[in-house]
Amino acid sequence: MNTLFDKIWDAHVVDTIAGGQQIFYIDRHLIHEVTSPQAFDGLRKRGIPLAHKERIVATADHNVPTINQDQPIGEPLSRKQVMMLTTNCDEFGVELYGLGHPYQGIVHVIGPELGITRPGITMVCGDSHTSTHGAFGAIAFGIGTSQVEQVMATQCLLLKKPKKMRISVDGDLQAGVTAKDVILYIISQIGTGGGTGYFVEYAGSAIRGLSMEGRMTVCNMSIEMGARGGMIAPDQTTFDYLEGREFSPKGQAWDDAVAYWKSLPTDEGAIFDKELNFRAEDIQPMVTYGTNPGMGMGVTERIPVESKIHGAAGLDKAMKYMGLQKGQPLEGMDISHVFIGSCTNSRIEDLREVVRLVGDKKVADSVTAIVVPGSQQVAKQAITEGLAEKLEAAGFEFRQAGCSACLGMNEDKIPAGKYCVSTSNRNFEGRQGPGARTILASPLTAAAAAVSGKVVDVRKF
Repeated sequence: MNTLFDKIWDAHVVDTIAGGQQIFYIDRHLIHEVTSPQAFDGLRKRGIPLAHKERIVATADHNVPTINQDQPIGEPLSRKQVMMLTTNCDEFGVELYGLGHPYQGIVHVIGPELGITRPGITMVCGDSHTSTHGAFGAIAFGIGTSQVEQVMATQCLLLKKPKKMRISVDGDLQAGVTAKDVILYIISQIGTGGGTGYFVEYAGSAIRGLSMEGRMTVCNMSIEMGARGGMIAPDQTTFDYLEGREFSPKGQAWDDAVAYWKSLPTDEGAIFDKELNFRAEDIQPMVTYGTNPGMGMGVTERIPVESKIHGAAGLDKAMKYMGLQKGQPLEGMDISHVFIGSCTNSRIEDLREVVRLVGDKKVADSVTAIVVPGSQQVAKQAITEGLAEKLEAAGFEFRQAGCSACLGMNEDKIPAGKYCVSTSNRNFEGRQGPGARTILASPLTAAAAAVSGKVVDVRKF
């Protein structure tokens, strides 16, 4: 009796060496402009070719501007990073989905939407949120720059097998509660170190009831609880999403693939090193109040006066940075910025939810609200469906594809001292720009904040 994780991991072990480490084969390697330059340079200096360039997928996302993408990039460092990626891919023969390419976008958005991400495979990227792809029943995780070079040179990594954890969420979610609220709730309960040393499988009726976009949101933030990665067993929802995608198998190859994928779910009675169980009914729309994703609470609750998870010093430091007080509610608090996007929540389903909630309302005069699609394909679909037009009519800025204001690595920064309700995955100090104050939330809660000018309970909205 094996878990989903065991089945995939064991099938990719090339060899086991002394000390318990294993040579682990990688099926797909995703790269972008931030962590690849040093790796390419290392290969160049050693005179080593790429082991399997056909298994590498490259795109530009972190440093790209989200306006005027047909013009030269204005920020010098961003321009240099993107140019280096282009030069390296040309030299080493790697296909690049760069600016202007119809497949360009956030690396963790384009993999699934193109059918590059599939059940049963192993995927890595020099980016911590690679766990997103685990939503399809894949082993996917982020790696460091030296490991990026290692995969480029050998298509393998030297690893020690992580422990296994299963987190089950059963029951029915309340109206207005989304996948983002589910994962923020879990992290708030176990802390940012609760998953350290584990690879997590998410299970339970509430997880199975999520769309693929929702499942990707949950797996995306696995790293925020310290886990090596997260995954969800493939099922009919997975197969329906992948069928017909650009790089998905076709014809008999599709039938053969599905037959294999159906063998992957965890066997009845398989043992995990740790099990956690949560009730869907206990989850309400979530917001964060501090400077890590574990500092989260239901939107109607108050900031805790003390915290065993974060400690007195950690809570005090967070309150000072955020300009908040212990015991304070966030509901009703004024905000000035809203960001809807990132590899967590920039897919077409997220944009549809925002438009549905906003209806004929307008963004508050006091709020700057931007919506950034996760890929060129999402942007094109949003335009085709009329979503972009409705968002702009409501007062949102509809941008071009990229990581945008998820992180202060491009031009879309939040001003110092300002509060931004953000659908991204991290609320660290300075994450959205020096001094920026981030409140993580779902697309629904962010949209409600945009039109209200305040943090609001979307259920009342």
